[in-house]
Amino acid sequence: MENKANEKDKMNSVAEENATNQPEIEDVNVEYVDGQPAEEGESDAAATLAADLEATQAALEKERKEYKFLLADFDNFRKRVQKEKAELIRNGAEKAMAGLLPILDDFERGLEASKSVADAESVRQGMELIYNKFVKYLDQNGVKAMDSTGADFDADFHEAIATIPAPSPELKGKVIDTTQRGYMINDKVLRHAKVVVGE
Repeated sequence: MENKANEKDKMNSVAEENATNQPEIEDVNVEYVDGQPAEEGESDAAATLAADLEATQAALEKERKEYKFLLADFDNFRKRVQKEKAELIRNGAEKAMAGLLPILDDFERGLEASKSVADAESVRQGMELIYNKFVKYLDQNGVKAMDSTGADFDADFHEAIATIPAPSPELKGKVIDTTQRGYMINDKVLRHAKVVVGE
């Protein structure tokens, strides 16, 4: 029994001695590629790829933020333009109406003066002055009258309200008479001329 205890103590002391005499093993992080331990070159490539992936993700995040800022800026711009457009539509006639007020003042003065004037010729001259002032104002704003009588009928500019037999063959398809003058504004039809056409 003693022998067995001595043998056991001997074995324990040998095991302890062996454990103290073994060299220390360093902790090594071994990378695996496809289930196999990676070689040193493959490990470097994996590290490079990981760094590239991280850089790409950071760049993508930066682009996303810039895109969101641009989207917000565009939305603000769109809202501002809509508001300005609505204001222009609502107040677009303001300038035109302000220009007509002096002509309205002239009409009022003319009407007041015509009450005490017996001479119809002087009233007519006053009306002509006001008319010329009004035509000049329209001209300054790009509005011009069309000369329709004698011109070829053109549905883009004229509205035929009647047709009559042409007095002569050369007047066929031409405007014989203008019942309501047409007007252009900056080379666009503001109002079609109402005309009588020869056939």
